[in-house]
Amino acid sequence: MPISQAEQVKRENFEETYHQGQSAVLRSIERAVCGCEFGGTSWMTRTEADQLPHLLHLKAGVQLLDIGAGSGWPGLHVANNSGCNITLVDLPITGLKIAAERAIEDRLPGTCWTVLASATDLPFGDASFDAISHSDVLCCLIDKRGVLDACRVVIRPQGRLAFSVIYLAPGLTGADHERAVASAPDFADSETSYLDLLGETGWQILEEQDLSGNMADTCARQLSADEAERDELTIMLGEAEYEERVEHWRNELAAIKDGLIRRSLFVAIPK
Repeated sequence: MPISQAEQVKRENFEETYHQGQSAVLRSIERAVCGCEFGGTSWMTRTEADQLPHLLHLKAGVQLLDIGAGSGWPGLHVANNSGCNITLVDLPITGLKIAAERAIEDRLPGTCWTVLASATDLPFGDASFDAISHSDVLCCLIDKRGVLDACRVVIRPQGRLAFSVIYLAPGLTGADHERAVASAPDFADSETSYLDLLGETGWQILEEQDLSGNMADTCARQLSADEAERDELTIMLGEAEYEERVEHWRNELAAIKDGLIRRSLFVAIPK
């Protein structure tokens, strides 16, 4: 499926974000906010990432596919802790190059491959992976069903899928819906719930964790850290972009606290 102009713009923005994410100030902020220093773009905290090996039954020899892997968070951290083999897939090549360098630096116990590919057109054979993960990726893509379909093709019969995702609270209308759309990731709004999407694409849900409270706490740390690093961020971004960034965190935090934006972690197996 060809990407839309909006998705192309989003991809280009990610390229710049991965470049900036390697700066000292943003790595310091990421450490304070999420407990890691990868230049990541998801809301996945270290505490959340540390449960993935258990949820996905990861260990040495297991093949993990991490979709929308970006600069390697949390995929490389999970692979390092579990000893599994990992394949990182994304389209912005900048993030994958950073991830490949980090994999070498960290001396992962298993193998690591980076693959430039679309999440809806995975270049792997059927039943290639024991586990699949993606962190706050579907809320950044239009074709959510296509991604879940593609995952279903490449997962092994006894495999597991785990992913976090940000979405709008159901039933929002009027000003509440406008606030949620303005504060959430670009493509967080979905006509179909993730419960239904998973069922319709051949997945059986084992678990859903509500991470909305975690997201509120993380967003509050993000706002606080950005305000503490105002001078350095203003030098990097310019005053106007800095003010816009901080205002976005304020609006997003308010929307989360008001129940307009939610975040969940789903664990599923093939039907």
